[in-house]
Amino acid sequence: MMINGEWIFYISPLIRITLSLLYISLMIPLPFLATATSAEVPAWLLWIGIGLGFGALQGALSQRVVIDDRSIQVNYPLWVPTLFTKSWAVAWSDVKELKMRTTGQGGLVYYFINHNGEGFLLPMRVAGFNQLLKLVQQHTEIDTTDVYPLSQPWMYFALLVLTGFLLLIDIWTIWTAMSI
Repeated sequence: MMINGEWIFYISPLIRITLSLLYISLMIPLPFLATATSAEVPAWLLWIGIGLGFGALQGALSQRVVIDDRSIQVNYPLWVPTLFTKSWAVAWSDVKELKMRTTGQGGLVYYFINHNGEGFLLPMRVAGFNQLLKLVQQHTEIDTTDVYPLSQPWMYFALLVLTGFLLLIDIWTIWTAMSI
């Protein structure tokens, strides 16, 4: 989305929704199970931890990429503590190349390499990734035709469907725990 001469890209809504629901589906049954089993950790403490964890997840998912005529930058809203995030900015004139690296799971990620040899991870989970690549190519003249997102949308859709099933199991688990 273009705002005041800057392109702003946010993490894809499919990814945000999927990961948020997965977190909820994994965490919400815990306080109910703690109460049902008389666990040593009180349910209220679990609720606080779940709330803090959800806030941290939302902070991580609030990453945004800002592109203008001078630079590309990755940053977070002011409410996200800088202790937990890594913001960066690199001027287009400092970008020497886009270098591919293999992840531990066999995927491919790309780094902007500046003239000092520092690497800056190309954000690959943003909505409008193809537009982001066009802007990178336009500002750096680096060929981005072989650059693809780390994970395809169908992967997150499949995870969303499975998370839906997990939420149904959660409803049964909570209902069972409350009826004990």
